[in-house]
Parts: sequence; C-alpha cells; structure tokens
Amino acid sequence: MKQKTRQERILEIKKKLLEQKRQILIEAGVMLSNLPSESNLSEIGDMASQEIDRSFLLRLRDRERKLLKKIEKTLEKIENGTYGICESCGAEIPIERLEARPVTDLCIECKTEQEEVEKLKES
Repeated sequence: MKQKTRQERILEIKKKLLEQKRQILIEAGVMLSNLPSESNLSEIGDMASQEIDRSFLLRLRDRERKLLKKIEKTLEKIENGTYGICESCGAEIPIERLEARPVTDLCIECKTEQEEVEKLKES
C-alpha cells in the first residue's frame, strides 16, 4: 500500500480543520440562542443559578473563539504554504505532531522551551 505524502496528509488535516470550524460555528449559534434570558425568574436562587450558567456559556464561547482564530490562522498557513514550519526556530514540524495537534505552530523542542519559561514566570 502506498504511503501518503506529507502534502496529502496536510490536506487531510485541512479537511478536519474545516469540519471542526463548521461544527464550532454551528454549536456557537445554538449556544447563543440558548443563553438564559432574565425574564420569568421568580426566585433569587433561580437568578443566581442562571447567571452561573450564563457565565459558563460565555467562558466556553471565549475558548471556542480562540480556537476558531487558531483554526483560521492554520488554514491560512496551509493555503500560503507555510504550514508545518516552527514559528520559533523555522524547522519543519513532524507530520505526526501536526496530525495530533493540527493548530500547533511550534515544534516539540520550542514548545517545551516555551512551557519551561512560562513555569519559571509563574514561580
């Protein structure tokens, strides 16, 4: 059986990203239409519970918005031929890493280094 080329595998990643983007947009539309409204709340407890739900949904939306931006950036890189190149050191990111984490823009070494710097900042 013929092994797929890097480019063929990147095209498969692109298809998955487009589907993921479509799914996020569909869910976001459903989620926004299901945000709790302030009407018909009789008890303070109900209002507090509903505000917690609303806050959770909006936080979730923020995470999805960030993921959408990453997906858009990744799709742009695929289109202009710069996908799979580490933004830090310029090395080619192994296709296995891209398949596991399609929106990554750093190779393992640079990502590890970035995380170590972040840990030092936190301590």
